[in-house]
Amino acid sequence: MSVANPAAPTLRILILVSGLLARFAPKARSAAKPSTGDRLVYAVGDVHGRLDLLDPLIRRIADDALQLRPSERPMLVFVGDYVDRGLESKGVIERLISLRGEAAFEVRTLKGNHEEAMINFLSDATVGAEWVEYGGAQTLVSYGVNPPKQRDNAADWERAREEFGQRMPPSHLAFLSGLELILVVGDYAFVHAGLRPGLSIQDQDEHDLMWIRDVFLNERRPFEKVVVHGHTPEEAPFVGERRIGIDTGAYATGVLTAVRLVGERRDILQVKASQFG
Repeated sequence: MSVANPAAPTLRILILVSGLLARFAPKARSAAKPSTGDRLVYAVGDVHGRLDLLDPLIRRIADDALQLRPSERPMLVFVGDYVDRGLESKGVIERLISLRGEAAFEVRTLKGNHEEAMINFLSDATVGAEWVEYGGAQTLVSYGVNPPKQRDNAADWERAREEFGQRMPPSHLAFLSGLELILVVGDYAFVHAGLRPGLSIQDQDEHDLMWIRDVFLNERRPFEKVVVHGHTPEEAPFVGERRIGIDTGAYATGVLTAVRLVGERRDILQVKASQFG
């Protein structure tokens, strides 16, 4: 003989009510897309002495901004590594200094690991032999300084350091000393290399901001902000949910990349050496 379960009717009622609530409850909103807060922002990847690419990219960005928002003064962010490897490091710094004095953009310049190496050499000749291994020789030559032929000759490196300091215009020294490490605009964080996973933006280490690579690139969890960065060359710009990488190896590929951010939009702008013959 079966025994009736006095709780069964109540259970059926609860299931019915729960189903009705789930059916007619408003659906959860999808997460909002990252935004600049409607600010028009352009970020430029690693220039590395390629003044021949920087000038046409600035012109293209200026034309783009004029067509898109003629009454707005956009922000123009450079993510670092202006010097080394290319032939016109001095010219690139001079152009960025002059750009700051123009009214077309609000210019923000970040510090890359190559600027750090350049600054270090100005005060410590012993870092010279390592610096020239990754492009410092071209920077010295652009300022009219011949790198020592013997990498282990301390006296020659000291002479090169002294000459470099003498040939460095005061405005260039001021430019280098005033570079920023990180910039936050809306839901985006602009930095040279990347962020250390698990740390808030205010707790990031200066060395990581300029040098981090694999730990940052391989992280799958979202960061506090979408990170716009250079430092790691890629064949094509990387535009993802966590990061936007805009270093396309201009010194070797002849391709200089920028990203345009406005509201929730993300668009890539590029110039290529082949465009200019």
